[in-house]
Amino acid sequence: MTSKPTVNSDPAPILACTISRDVQRFDLLIDDMEQELGEAWGDLNFEDALVFLKQPDSTGMQFVAIAVDSEDESELSKMNDVIKAAKAKKIKVLLIANQVSPSVLHQMLKLGADDFVPYPLPEGSLHEAIERLRRPDPVVPPGFDPETGTFNPNLRPKGDRNGVILPVHGMAGGVGASTFAANLGWELATLPDSEGTRVCVLDLDLQFGAIATYLDLSRKEAVLEVLTDTAALDADSLMKSMQTFNDKLHVLTAPADMLPLEMITPDDVGRILDTAQANFDFVIVDMPSTVVSWTEAVLTRAHVYFALLELDLRSAQNILRFIRALKAEALPHEKVRYILNRAPKFTDLSAKARVKRMAESLDIVIEVQLPDGGEQITQANDHGLPIAESAAKNPLRKELQKLAKSLYDVNKATESAKA
Repeated sequence: MTSKPTVNSDPAPILACTISRDVQRFDLLIDDMEQELGEAWGDLNFEDALVFLKQPDSTGMQFVAIAVDSEDESELSKMNDVIKAAKAKKIKVLLIANQVSPSVLHQMLKLGADDFVPYPLPEGSLHEAIERLRRPDPVVPPGFDPETGTFNPNLRPKGDRNGVILPVHGMAGGVGASTFAANLGWELATLPDSEGTRVCVLDLDLQFGAIATYLDLSRKEAVLEVLTDTAALDADSLMKSMQTFNDKLHVLTAPADMLPLEMITPDDVGRILDTAQANFDFVIVDMPSTVVSWTEAVLTRAHVYFALLELDLRSAQNILRFIRALKAEALPHEKVRYILNRAPKFTDLSAKARVKRMAESLDIVIEVQLPDGGEQITQANDHGLPIAESAAKNPLRKELQKLAKSLYDVNKATESAKA
């Protein structure tokens, strides 16, 4: 039998409630609820549940069991509203699902449902689920990430920074922009005199982002949640979506699945960058090689915008297009700093002359020339290690170390001047 929580005259408190379109479609659930709770439970439809969960009588309930089947998928918004209302009252949510599509089930779990049991109910499954719901939430020590099982005492956000934003944009495919971003981040995080400096890398190449591969990090589901709901983004949620490499470098990886670049808006990117800037000293952004609607949001916030190129015609042509596009939109093209990767050796005078002619013809200044690190760079990337960890004496690593030291010194001098 079932009872209505709002009209039940029994002084015994209502400990739980089933919520469904028609509970009679879940007769096994009725039997199991009576076996577990006796008369201390009730049943409501979705509309009445929303009203009841806003009343004082609902306070103190242990859990609600939302029972849905495939016919309820068209009412997903109602089910989601019920979950949100229950979580607002700190009431646990148990899903009882009968032939519900994985996408709908995933969305309901993402909104905060605490557990899931399939219907028809396997023997003893409701009892086990209720026992899990009744267990107290574990106390998570500061700095512990339960998803990765790692402990980092620096994981807690403080919001006391005003970081330098350093986007990295490859002017053509394969010029080494992601390698540069990952290793520059690591060099900044490990400078000998930079104790306490917080560095993060944001991989915003939503389709082919490789930072996770280059640092041997998994791609967390929380990344997609951050990207799809930046309105709810705060320092805690951003930090929880990140991972740390060797307890020093924080990384927001690209999502596990390939996503459209226009899935996020300039406002979304702005919120992510502003939150990261408030919690890190250096924010390195690995950009897609494509110019998208939110490139402007990154460029306007950037302190320096690194553009990587190679000594070839495709890089030269793409730089011309890039500069024209920035000037046409009156964007701050003067922030762009050009870096030549796989630069010719000092003794190759002919190639050195080509570099000079290229810069003159494009009317740009190539401020940094990075040597070709050779096969060691490919091996480091394949092994998921920074160059400093696998080939510390590589000439490319030495140049990256110099650049990181220069950026750190400039930032430190700027902060001292402000003080």
